[in-house]
Amino acid sequence: MRRLINYFIYSAGVLLLATALAKLVSSVGSAHILQNHDPISGVSFRADFETVGSIEIIISLVCIFGKRIGLRAGLVAWLCTNFVLYRFGMWSIGWHRPCACLGNLTDAIHVSPQAADISMKIILAYLLIGSYATLFWLWKEKQKYSTGAPASERQSPW
Repeated sequence: MRRLINYFIYSAGVLLLATALAKLVSSVGSAHILQNHDPISGVSFRADFETVGSIEIIISLVCIFGKRIGLRAGLVAWLCTNFVLYRFGMWSIGWHRPCACLGNLTDAIHVSPQAADISMKIILAYLLIGSYATLFWLWKEKQKYSTGAPASERQSPW
């Protein structure tokens, strides 16, 4: 199970690094959407891309180079929960356009906004489910470790 979790955490780091770089590259572009204001945050999409891209880079580096599984999974879960809340907020105000998560990079790589939106939803689901499953497994292991399980089963999940 540890190998699977390490694979997940590392893949999360790589995915977050890729999406962060896409946001940061797009933020220096001249696409019209960058000047528009995000209806949730109230700041320009350019500022959103720069801020979120920077946060994603930090979390991706923690995932790739960090040692504490709980911290790495917790950061991914926190970020993905915020993405889900953001998407729900956009949906609740009637915003039904594809997510501009990758900025104008979709034009450069000839991917439709709808295909990019579906891809980002799949990645978000993977990261959300994987991070919460990891946190749940760590919690269960901690419970087993702290409740006096037989010595043969005691191995700290940390």
